[in-house]
Amino acid sequence: MSVAPEKFDTAMTAWQEWQDAPWGRLRYAVAEANLARRLGDDGGPLRILDLAGGDGGDAIRLAGRGHHVTVVDYAPAMLAAASERASAAGLTELITCVQTDATALPAEIADGAFDVVLCHNLLQYVDDVPGVLAAALAPLRHGGLFSVMAINRHSAALNVAVRDMDPAAALGALDAAQARTRMFDSALRLHTAEEIVPVLRGLGCRDVEHCGIRSFCDYITDDSRKYDPAFYADLERLELAATARPPYMHTARLFQLTA
Repeated sequence: MSVAPEKFDTAMTAWQEWQDAPWGRLRYAVAEANLARRLGDDGGPLRILDLAGGDGGDAIRLAGRGHHVTVVDYAPAMLAAASERASAAGLTELITCVQTDATALPAEIADGAFDVVLCHNLLQYVDDVPGVLAAALAPLRHGGLFSVMAINRHSAALNVAVRDMDPAAALGALDAAQARTRMFDSALRLHTAEEIVPVLRGLGCRDVEHCGIRSFCDYITDDSRKYDPAFYADLERLELAATARPPYMHTARLFQLTA
């Protein structure tokens, strides 16, 4: 990881506020639905590894479905928040938190034969994408489900043009390989699903499905209206309906690949 853990820890309040905002809720709701669809009725509780799982946003939802989730992160305050959330939700027995770098897993995790491995919002912080994906796949049992999520580079120019009304900046963003997150004060590397799919296939993944997350939300400029419960409910239904439907996943703010 190229970012110091303290940057994630010091942004905890802003991060939690983001998760509670409509766009944060959509990110987790759509990702959960995509995972549930791919898993179907898998016959009981699964062992899930959530790499760079932060404060447990994905883990809490999956543990709420009865699965056993191991959250790996290297930011101590994030993991402490994940433990607090698990306790508050009565899910302590289903969530285990491990402080370590997701790119240097201890043997007991790397050889864990997990049913599901999540690699959500990690790729933008690393240099060696194939190496990180190979390390993330190592703990997955044969036939297990892998989910990778990252910021979609195709969305960058569209987001600037629509939200900032700045076509000159959007033109510059067309070929931008990096962006910056103010929340974590860090540079981000931008990727596309079309770049990551061949890497996954080269690492032995099959049946790769490309989904988009927030295909519409980020291009609706009236953010205040998204807090209206009725409007949000309609927006969530729209996002769920479009997540795997071309062409919307190609310009969604995030891409999610399950395999």
